[in-house]
Amino acid sequence: MWSIPRLRYLGVALGVIFLFHLLASISPSYRDRIGFLPSGQKSADPAKLASGSHLASGPQDSTVAPVPNSEDLRAAKDSAEIKNRRKARAAFVILARNSDLAGVLDSVKQMEDRFNYWAKYDYVFLNDDEFDDTFKELTQNIIGPGSKALYGQIDHDHWNQPKWIDEERAKAGREEMIRNQVIYGFSVPYRNMCRFNSGFFFRHKLLADYDYYWRVEPNVKFFCDLAYDPFLSMMDNGYKYGWTLSLYEYELTIPTLWAETKKFIQDHPEYVHKNNAMPWISDNGGETYNLCHFWSNFEIGDLNFWRGEAYTAYFEHLEKAGGFYYERWGDAPVHSIAAALFLDKSEIHWFQDIGYRHEPFQHCPQGEYHTRGKCTCDPADNFDFEGYSCTARWVDFMSK
Repeated sequence: MWSIPRLRYLGVALGVIFLFHLLASISPSYRDRIGFLPSGQKSADPAKLASGSHLASGPQDSTVAPVPNSEDLRAAKDSAEIKNRRKARAAFVILARNSDLAGVLDSVKQMEDRFNYWAKYDYVFLNDDEFDDTFKELTQNIIGPGSKALYGQIDHDHWNQPKWIDEERAKAGREEMIRNQVIYGFSVPYRNMCRFNSGFFFRHKLLADYDYYWRVEPNVKFFCDLAYDPFLSMMDNGYKYGWTLSLYEYELTIPTLWAETKKFIQDHPEYVHKNNAMPWISDNGGETYNLCHFWSNFEIGDLNFWRGEAYTAYFEHLEKAGGFYYERWGDAPVHSIAAALFLDKSEIHWFQDIGYRHEPFQHCPQGEYHTRGKCTCDPADNFDFEGYSCTARWVDFMSK
């Protein structure tokens, strides 16, 4: 017969073991090693996990098995083990204006409810104007303890159309897009945003102390619980760029982007990775661009990739060409082309377990991903393999 004191000690011991397992299992590499994977899946080789050389995308990725579950994390979110856990130097980055407040609050509340209530990462809000007190007060009100909210104004030269741009030529380009009914074809502020996201957000002083970012936009939806840390997944597996949705770009917005890219890689072949993802963005060895890109309103990325020599040189080449204003180059194709050319394809990761919607498209996790994440989206409402999506191309490319 057990005595009451001995039962008490047994309970304490079991509790310590549980918390240790809970804390350690937040690390994706630990989760993969201990084998908590769905039936029929095998754990990745720990050595490959450490080097980041294992398959980074595709339907069999082991991210489907978060350990512990969301109930465990909700129960332990205020424990010392969770508060003192290993974290990446990472932050959410939100580009918004004061008028976007309602949409920002909605997106941040979902992020807090689904992930950051236990992960406790910081938020960096950026604006081309100053944030007002109401914006700051209401966003801070829904961000949980343990996370900082930082508010920054974008440098004038990083946001506004450069003085050297030929405004008459730029205006003629905008008018042509209006005639062709190109979305945002008339908008200079939209072009400012695309240029900023392409070449300057990662240079903002508020991001200087961070290595990873998760881009969050107003009025988006996060459908699923995350019981592991995607930032640690990026860091531990050597991923540089993470995405959820892909699609084809509107060709009228980027008529000369690929020609300029070809000029750049002809001048700088040393920047093109030998194990690149060129076959995903070109069907003929780089002669033409097939318009596939990752939809960059969702990105989890390595800031040091954008800060690096290859991307810096590429952006400077594009900047001099003026296509952000003479045409309507978006940050999505710019980022996607750069990732596809300058990274090892294994450094690009499809976060297929993260349910996400940005109007009008959504990624809804399938099968056990949906079950484990307690996702609220309809699995049948999923853009991944629709005709205008490039995700089937990605899965096929990565399976070869």
